[in-house]
Amino acid sequence: MAIFLLVRHGQNDSIGKRLAGRLPGLHLNEAGKAQADRLAKLLKNLPIIAVYASPLERTQETAQPIAQPHHLPVETVPALIELDFGDWQGQELETLKQNALWNQVQGHPSDHCFPGGETFAEAQSRVVKKLLDLNDQFESKDMVVCVAHGDVIRLAVAYFLGLPLDNFQRLRTTPASVTVLNLQEGKVSFGPINYSMEFPEFSD
Repeated sequence: MAIFLLVRHGQNDSIGKRLAGRLPGLHLNEAGKAQADRLAKLLKNLPIIAVYASPLERTQETAQPIAQPHHLPVETVPALIELDFGDWQGQELETLKQNALWNQVQGHPSDHCFPGGETFAEAQSRVVKKLLDLNDQFESKDMVVCVAHGDVIRLAVAYFLGLPLDNFQRLRTTPASVTVLNLQEGKVSFGPINYSMEFPEFSD
């Protein structure tokens, strides 16, 4: 049973411009590095006992500064990787918006499978399964960081909120943001981090 800090990776040059997906070699830019460093300072006094990250460079580079003050390794978790966008990977967003399937992605993502890639439901299933598996490995109030990607985090949050898959894009996760997910004895809650206290505060 754990408190998960779901961290989106920091800024990079593809955000808002192209669908990067699982492209290799995409690193944090200077703004993203600054975001990761600031986040590491904010989290350094929390009792974090494990740091996990997607295999991609931008998540690893966000996770490393967080793990360092706690003298923890960054453990790579393939299930936290970005969606497989298939043939859409690497394409400019303005180009994709002209695709006939774009409206389906925005309005009815539960019906969409990326050509040559995966469905949103498949991505949601893999990340939720991994979080539940990890949760079984920890004790109550153990604090765990998972650095992943915007859609992956939103899909997980939608599941635990009971939000229909078609509505998951109503959620927002900005670069280097933290979403606090508390899984305790079959109960789920979300809450803000109180950086001045030992643990986040949660309301019933």
